[in-house]
Order: sequence, then structure tokens, then C-alpha cells
Amino acid sequence: MAPSKPTPRVFISPSRYVQGPGILLDSAEHLKKIGQRHLIVADEFVWNMTGNALLGHLDQAGIHVHHEQFNGEASAGEIERLSALAERFDADVIVGLGGGKTLDTAKAIADDIGSACAIFPTTASTDAPTSALSVIYDDQGRFDRYRFYDKNPDLVLVDTEIIAKAPARFLASGIADAMATWIEARSSIAANSITMAGGQSTLLGAAIGETCEKTLFTYARQAFQANQAGIVTPALEAVVEANTLLSGLGFESGGLACAHAIHNGFTALSGDIHHLTHGEKVAYGTLSQLMLQGTSDEEFERYLALYIELGLPVTLEALSLDSNDTEALNAVATAALKDGETSHNLSFEPTPSMIVGAMIAVDRYAQSYKTRHGL
Repeated sequence: MAPSKPTPRVFISPSRYVQGPGILLDSAEHLKKIGQRHLIVADEFVWNMTGNALLGHLDQAGIHVHHEQFNGEASAGEIERLSALAERFDADVIVGLGGGKTLDTAKAIADDIGSACAIFPTTASTDAPTSALSVIYDDQGRFDRYRFYDKNPDLVLVDTEIIAKAPARFLASGIADAMATWIEARSSIAANSITMAGGQSTLLGAAIGETCEKTLFTYARQAFQANQAGIVTPALEAVVEANTLLSGLGFESGGLACAHAIHNGFTALSGDIHHLTHGEKVAYGTLSQLMLQGTSDEEFERYLALYIELGLPVTLEALSLDSNDTEALNAVATAALKDGETSHNLSFEPTPSMIVGAMIAVDRYAQSYKTRHGL
């Protein structure tokens, strides 16, 4: 029998990434390179905030534009509805304008109709913009599956002036999402796991993930304060790039592990936890993965201290959960360990009781830390 071939190393990325203050209204020159009939997908709030100005800019540049409202959930039904409208308009470019679920929906529409895809995030709250996948939810907001595409977006354009005016909670959420990148990638690499890019990690994928974490520990506090003041600074630019580009490339070509699987487990619950952002739930998943892997007190507290400063949830109470609610915690753990979940990308196979134990241990440690530091 012929020996099996080794798994290839794979790195993928968007075709073009552009970032800077005020560049949304310079986007026509970039969009013209990928098509002429543009369907912009945005929710009502984002459209009222930035959509009309963008529409005027593109009209003036001679680009044919149509707008459709995104109804809030990256679900199969919403994608099907908008894909039918995009085909009716004969769009050759789908532009996603808004937050993570809007952007994931735009990518799915572009894949459905075979068009180019342009991604214009209005917050730096997730690493969704650059990736060749979407996180699909059901109509109730519960995680359903990952949907993978043959290519990454053709254009990702990030206007830091818009992001600086967004609530700082969104930047903090993006920092939490991005802080998971290296923690999960290094675990996935150690286990020789297959990444979302479809192969083992490249040296570049690992280096990007590590640089992402270094950038955040260096600039996250400054950037958060700049965002609170509504101003663009070098620190904000660095963190926006880390949240969006470095984290996006790092998770996709470096690997995911337990932090995002636990996030997906949280979506299986009902109640107030659904008021939290993606990154806020990932933050607790990241701390749980660190606890699960037996990290040192010194390393654990490095993440914990930053999360507390950024107002991220570090206790079960902050997630609207209770350490005595074994039914809910077991439901999270069971969902996080489903077949195909990224929790299986660790060098050991976690059990439901191990994940529940890690979540409770994070809660106890965080409470003790806050008491010791008068927080």
C-alpha cells in the first residue's frame, strides 16, 4: 500500500485590505476594480448612520448601487431571501456594511450568486471581515454551523474614523475575540490539527497569530481609551488592524480550539446571555481554555487583568449564569464538544466534566482576584 501523503500547509487571505480614517468615502476607486453593479447589505441602524453618505459617493463615481436591509440574523432563511434579491438586481459585487453578522451574510450571498465580495466593517468587534467562512445561526440566534467558501473577500475596507465613533464596548469585544487567536492557534498547531483554511498552519499563520497577541497587550488599553474619546490614534489603528486583519488571518490559517467552541456552546442557552456580544462570550471561553490547559497563575492573570480593565465578563454572573446551574453548564459543554467542533483541536480530548470544571474554576479565580485587588 502506498504511503499516505502528508497534510499540506495552507495560508489564505483577502485580495486587498485597506485601512485608515475617512476612507469609506474613497471606496469607489477600490470597488470599481471588482465590479459595477453593487448590492449593499446593511441593517437599518448602520444604513442611517453611514449608508446614505456611501450611496452618494458611489453614485457620484458612476457605480450602479442598490441597497437591501439586513434583518439581523445570519441565518439560512435570511441569506436565501437576500440572495434572491441580489440575483434579481443582477449584482456583480455584494457589499457588506456593518457588524459581524451582516458581513457573514454578505459573504454567503456573494457565494450563492457567484459575485465578488466587498466587506466594510463599521466596528472592530470581530475577526469576521477577512475570512472565507461565515458563522451561521438559526433564527433564534443559536450557533448552527460554519459555512466555508472557495475564496476570501475581494476587498476589506476599514474606516477607522467610523470605528472610533462606535461604542468602545465593540472594540473591547473585538480585542477579546482577537486575544483568543494565538491561544487557540498555538494549541491547534501543537496538535497538528487542520485549520479553517483546509490544511496545517504555515509559519506565517503562526507568526501572525503571535503578533496579534503582542500588539493587543501593547496597545489595547490606549486604543480603548481613544475609542472612548472618539478619536483615531496610532494605538487605535494598531488594535483595529489586530482585531480585524491579524486575528482574521491568524484564526483561519493558524487554527481554532476550545475558546470558540465554548462560545458556540453559550449560544445553545436561552436567556440574558444572548445580550452579550460574540467577543464577550469568547473572552470567557478563552479563560476557560487557559484553565483547562493548566496555565500558570502569572499567565492567567495577564489575560484576566486586561479583560477586567476592558469591562469584559470574567465571572459566570456576568454571563447571567450560575455555578450551581449544572444543567446549563453541562449544556454548554455538550454543545462545545459536538462532532466537528474545534474543541477537538487540542492535544488531548476534553470531556464535558473537564469543560464544566474549567468554567467554574475561572469564575472562582476571577472572584478571588477581584476581591484581592479591591475591584
